[in-house]
Amino acid sequence: MKGPLFYSKILLFGEYGIIKDSKGLSIPYSFYNGALKKDENPSEAALKSNQSLKQFANHIQSIDDSIVRFDIDRLIEDVNSGMYFDSSIPQGYGVGSSGALVAAIYDKYAFDKITVLENLTREKLLKLKSIFSAMESFFHGKSSGLDPLNSYLSIPILINSQDNIEATGIPAQQSEGKGAVFLIDSGIIGETAPMVSLFMENMKQEGFRSMLKNQFIKHTDACVDDFLNGNIKSLFRNTKQLSKVVLNHFKPMIPQQFHELWKKGIDTNDYYLKLCGSGGGGYILGFTEDIQKAKKALSEYKLEVVYNF
Repeated sequence: MKGPLFYSKILLFGEYGIIKDSKGLSIPYSFYNGALKKDENPSEAALKSNQSLKQFANHIQSIDDSIVRFDIDRLIEDVNSGMYFDSSIPQGYGVGSSGALVAAIYDKYAFDKITVLENLTREKLLKLKSIFSAMESFFHGKSSGLDPLNSYLSIPILINSQDNIEATGIPAQQSEGKGAVFLIDSGIIGETAPMVSLFMENMKQEGFRSMLKNQFIKHTDACVDDFLNGNIKSLFRNTKQLSKVVLNHFKPMIPQQFHELWKKGIDTNDYYLKLCGSGGGGYILGFTEDIQKAKKALSEYKLEVVYNF
């Protein structure tokens, strides 16, 4: 048996801000994906995945029926007969490894499921988001439900605020374009929960809250609008400001060895770095007006291009 593929995601803009109602823009990233599978001779990784699926199945049983109903008997039968999640999505990298698994389980076992083929009203999107939030809380303690939503629908999601989300189109890529969004591998696995609790701790300070509203959210919202409207010049201006704000106020979320590199990008304008997900490791997201310049400046790292301008 092999189920359909579910993709990883990249939150281009909105990390941390969406907790406090900034805009956000999340896009599917098909380079990494995962599917539910059974094998005659499972590998070590498959056995490990099966074990964690058993724990996840227990969590699924505890979700209130008023939120979503699952075919629990079939799920448990499949898990007991060795089903696992075969995934190339790196864990702790900010690209939604648990989101893809949640999407796959909902797709296969939910009763009365909302499908991609329906007219996706705002109500349906919010209902899906709350279902996925309840499912994914098993992995993160608290989840917005956006990662699984992106993975399940495989379309870009525009977050206007916590209770206002919509499917959106993004400008077509320019395959010959010099500008690019790229990923850098920090080589460190990031943990979401401690980073989010650090952010929540900071939110208790008046100065941090005011910076978030007047700088971080202001530039995040502008970046989302610029990206969707294809205002590239303005997008890079705002991304530079956002990169500065993150370097000044979110230092603990940036791995130590990237502090200098981050600053160098802002000083030279060769590239601008930002967090990909909660930070603390995993991938770092980069924006550049000239991918060749960025590759040269970051020659010690392998860049994965996600989108071309």
